[in-house]
Amino acid sequence: MVTGDFCLCIVGTFIRGLETTATYVPTNQEFVLNSPTITSMKYWPGGLGKTSNCCLVMAQLITQGEKRGIHLFFVQIRDIETHQPMPGVESGDIGTKFGFGSNDNGYLKLTNVRIPRENMLMRYSKVLEDGTYVPPKNQRIGYGTMVFVRAHIVTNSARGLAKACVIAIRYSAVRRQTEVSPGGMEAQILDYQTQQYKLLPLLASAFAMYFTGRYAEDYYEEIASISEIEEGKLDSLNQLHAVCAGLKAFVTWVCTAGIETCRLCCGGHGYSHASGLPKLYVFYTPGCTYEGENNVMMLQVARFLMKLYPDIKRNVPIHKFVDYLGADLTLKSCMTAEVAIGCLLKAYEHRAARLLSEAASRVESLVRSGKSHQEAWNASTVVLTWAAKAYCHTFVFRTFSQIVTDAAVDKNTKDVLTALCKLYAVHGILENLGEFIQDGFFSPKQVSLLKNKLADLLAEIRPNAVALVDAFDYPDKILDSCLGRYDGQVYQALYDYAKSSPLNQQEVLDSYHKYIKPAQLGQSTRHEQPMARL
Repeated sequence: MVTGDFCLCIVGTFIRGLETTATYVPTNQEFVLNSPTITSMKYWPGGLGKTSNCCLVMAQLITQGEKRGIHLFFVQIRDIETHQPMPGVESGDIGTKFGFGSNDNGYLKLTNVRIPRENMLMRYSKVLEDGTYVPPKNQRIGYGTMVFVRAHIVTNSARGLAKACVIAIRYSAVRRQTEVSPGGMEAQILDYQTQQYKLLPLLASAFAMYFTGRYAEDYYEEIASISEIEEGKLDSLNQLHAVCAGLKAFVTWVCTAGIETCRLCCGGHGYSHASGLPKLYVFYTPGCTYEGENNVMMLQVARFLMKLYPDIKRNVPIHKFVDYLGADLTLKSCMTAEVAIGCLLKAYEHRAARLLSEAASRVESLVRSGKSHQEAWNASTVVLTWAAKAYCHTFVFRTFSQIVTDAAVDKNTKDVLTALCKLYAVHGILENLGEFIQDGFFSPKQVSLLKNKLADLLAEIRPNAVALVDAFDYPDKILDSCLGRYDGQVYQALYDYAKSSPLNQQEVLDSYHKYIKPAQLGQSTRHEQPMARL
C-alpha cells in the first residue's frame, strides 16, 4: 500500500529558487533528484519521518542545461515490503514540537535518486523523451491547489474558534460567581458584561469567518473548472489566490488569539487539559506559519493591492473584490443611532481605502527621494501590512453581511444573525478605533453611538448565546471537554477526570518512600559528591 506525502517545505526559505533539483537525462529517460545543500532538504512534512513510503517532491526542473522552474515528481522513498529507505534516500523524524506529538513530521535528503520520466506530474507542463520542455499555458496555473488549501484553512480555523466558543460559553452559562445583590444567587459569569465582551464578539467572528471560508471554497469551485484552467484563463483565480493568502493569515491570527481568550475566560480550569482548550490551541496555532507565514501572506495581499492601485486611481473597472478601494476619501460616515449594516460597511471600506492610499503614497514618496522600488517597499512593509489587514477585515465583514442579508430564514433567526453581524463590525471598529477616526471619518458623537450600540448588542445576543453555540452541533466526543459538555454536568466531569489521573491508580507513590519520608525523618536523600576542583 502506498502511504504518501507532499514535500514542498525546505529548511531554507527561497521557494522560487528551490535548491532541490530534478535533472533530466534523455539517454536513460530518467530524472536524477538531488538535495545539494543543507538548506535544500525537505523539512516538516507530516508523516515523512517514518510513515510515508512515497511522496510528491517539489524540485527545480533542469532539462537541456536550463532551469525550467519548480515542478512535482513522484518519488518512492521507502521499500514497499521492508519499509527500508530506498538507495540515495535519507529520511527521519525532526524531533519534538510544540504539539502534534503523534505526527512524525520529517526531513528528506536525496542523493542521485533516479526516477522514470513518467514520474513527473505532466498535466500542464511536460518533458518530452528528448528533453524538450513544454511549458504550461499560464505559469501561475499551480495557484489552484494553494487557493483551495488556504480557503480550507480559513473554514477549518473558523471551526476551531467555534469549538473554543462552545466550550467557553457553555461553561460560562454553568459557572456562577459572586452574588449581584446581597443574599441573592450567584450570577452566571456569562451575565457579566466583561465576559460577554470577551466571548460574544469571538462567537460572531466564528460565524463570520466560517461563512467567508465557505464562500471562498464555493467561489474557487465556480471559477476553477478544468476547461478554464487548461485554457490558461486564470484572471479570477489570480484574484482569489491573493485574497485567500490574506484571509488565511487574518483568520488564523484571530483563531489562535481567540482560543487563548476562551481559555482565559474559563479561569483556572481553562489551564487544565480537562477543558479541551489547550489541545485546541496547540492544534490550531501552527496555522499561523504553515502554508505561508502570516506576515508574508499579508504582504502578498499588499503586493496584489498595490499592483491594482494605478487602475483604482483611474477608476478603471476592476474585480468585485476591490471595487470600493477608489472611493472618495473626503466623505464622512453616515452613521445614525440605528447603526445600520450599510453604514458599518462603508466605514470598513473607507478605512481599507485610506490605509491603502497612505501605503501607496509612502512607497511613491520614497521612490521619488531616490530609493529603488525594492528599498522603498522594504521601508514600507509595516504600513502595507496594516492596509492588507484592513482589506481582509473588510472582506470578511462584507461577505458576512451579504450572506446574512440574503439568508432565506425566518424573521427571528434573521434578527439574531443581524445582531451577530453588527456585533462583529462594531467590535472591530472599537478595537481598531484609531484607524477609523484618524482622518475624522467618525465624529465623537458617532463613536459614542457605537459604544452604546456595543452594550446593546451584547445584551441582545446574551439570551441566545448558548443556542448559537449549540447550533454548531459539535458532539461531546469531538469537543473532548469537561467544561463544554452539552448536559452542563461540568463539576461531575471534572471529578471523574481527576479520578482517572494515572497518579491516582496507586494510593502511595514510590517517590514518597524514596524522597519525602526520608526528608520528614531528617535523612538526606542527596548523593554526596566531592566538590569539583577549579
